[in-house]
Amino acid sequence: MKQKSLPLVIVLALVTWLWNEYGAQTFSSTNSSTAVASSDSVLEAAFQNRQSDLQVRGSGTVIHVLPDDTKGSQHQRFLLELDSGLTLLVAHNIDLAPRIPQLRKGDRVGFNGEYEWTEKGGVMHWTHHDPGGRHEDGWLERAGKRYD
Repeated sequence: MKQKSLPLVIVLALVTWLWNEYGAQTFSSTNSSTAVASSDSVLEAAFQNRQSDLQVRGSGTVIHVLPDDTKGSQHQRFLLELDSGLTLLVAHNIDLAPRIPQLRKGDRVGFNGEYEWTEKGGVMHWTHHDPGGRHEDGWLERAGKRYD
């Protein structure tokens, strides 16, 4: 069984590396359906393989706005549905980055952050700058305005 899954892991690693090297340089969440489709594919593969710690860009539609998480660092939370149908919980640290004001169901939101696998689809976090400079800066984007 492990021999059958090894090629899939190699393909996923190659796709991730190619995305990070080439796809991320030209991505814009508002005008590149090809890039969004690619990120959806990367996230679908990560979900299927229970992969975490994956830096990825993409976009989705807000399907539910949740109350802020106020335990420890404060996070604005909402659910995004990708074009592929995969759902992500976005946990945006509002102690380090501005919140998206007046976020509503149906809003289109672009993201650059770190994906963590969960049984329900995954969590997107690190959607802010890293004050320590040790992690790739992330962001959220709505209606042409970036929140980082």
